[in-house]
Amino acid sequence: MEQVTNLMQQAWNHPDFWLYAAIPAIAGAIGWATNWLAIKMTFFPVEPIGWPPFLGWQGVIPSRSEKMSGIFVDNSLAKLGTTAELFEAFETDELKEHLVRSLKPRIEEFIDDIMCESNAVVWENLPSLTKRLVYARARSTIPRIADSMMEEINERSEELIDMHGMATDLLTRDKTLLNRMFMECGEAELNFVIKAGLYLGFLFGVTQMLAWIYFPQWWVLPAFGFLVGATTNWIALNAIFRPLHPYKIGPVTFLGLFIKRQDEVSKTFARLSTADVLTVGNMMENILNGPNEVKTRKIIRRHLRPAIDDTVTKLMAQVTFGPTGYVDLKDRLENATLTLGQEIFTDQRFNRERAPVIEKMLYERMSVMSPEEYQDLIRPAFKEDEWILVAIGGVLGFAAGVGQLVLLFGQSIL
Repeated sequence: MEQVTNLMQQAWNHPDFWLYAAIPAIAGAIGWATNWLAIKMTFFPVEPIGWPPFLGWQGVIPSRSEKMSGIFVDNSLAKLGTTAELFEAFETDELKEHLVRSLKPRIEEFIDDIMCESNAVVWENLPSLTKRLVYARARSTIPRIADSMMEEINERSEELIDMHGMATDLLTRDKTLLNRMFMECGEAELNFVIKAGLYLGFLFGVTQMLAWIYFPQWWVLPAFGFLVGATTNWIALNAIFRPLHPYKIGPVTFLGLFIKRQDEVSKTFARLSTADVLTVGNMMENILNGPNEVKTRKIIRRHLRPAIDDTVTKLMAQVTFGPTGYVDLKDRLENATLTLGQEIFTDQRFNRERAPVIEKMLYERMSVMSPEEYQDLIRPAFKEDEWILVAIGGVLGFAAGVGQLVLLFGQSIL
């Protein structure tokens, strides 16, 4: 005990005591700063600055948005439900009702626009009674057409919707949304990585200080700086996901931080997915204008035909516009229906009303995923370029070590 006291007294009285004591504090600051910067460089800037990768930078995730989006969709949405299940969860009856409810008040305007586009002079000079007849027939057939059309779309949703392409395209085009998916789901873990840099950096700094005291070679501080920066990042990143299953050492149970928060993350992921990706509007836009739009047009044409070919309406249209004009009228009606359908289903209020249905489904399925599947929701963001984060920490730590050597102890590496 007396020897320890003497050593402490000698250390306290040493002329460079405060310089040595500063080493762990600076190492902690380096660990915090390098981890903070590494996290920021993972997500920002969203758009490239300068000339990446050597004379500029773009966030790791935004710079690989297409690949990251594909991995994210494959590891999450694709495992949480089939296209048919997700579309069916919106409830076809609700979609039909919304379609009918939105169309009925606009039916006269809708028909007027189509007729005037085909032959404005003829339509405007038709007797009011004839126009009212057309309006009335359209109103009476809307519910039947909507019912049969939405029923077929629902039955063939797996064939009509390119769910993977839709979600990947959305996240690739909107890099800010892609960042949000990763950042909000992993917010607690990202903050941990930054804080861990401070604590681990300080502990490594104590070792760095002792090495410098007993072996004051010029390369010790830069080498330990590199070690502090790289190792703190590596340990922090692994502590997020490892171990996947509870592991006890004595009274202490270890479990990856992200794994512990499965229920909380499931809620966040479900909320973000249903607010910005898996919406009625996005799905219907994909059905109407996606890679399978030709099939959709055939469905719409088939269900519109009975209404258009109604004996009275067909006869009136052929007499009014002639056979060629009648064919043109059918084409215009088909195109107008596609445009109006897309407008109706992108209604923000309706999308918000339907979101809780999908949100509940995603949450329930995600919250019971196996740890192996669950970790893949955010792990790709780090695993893909984990070495970059570790290397950034090491390089910045090395630079800080050189700074300590020069500024604190007045030595040069040259």
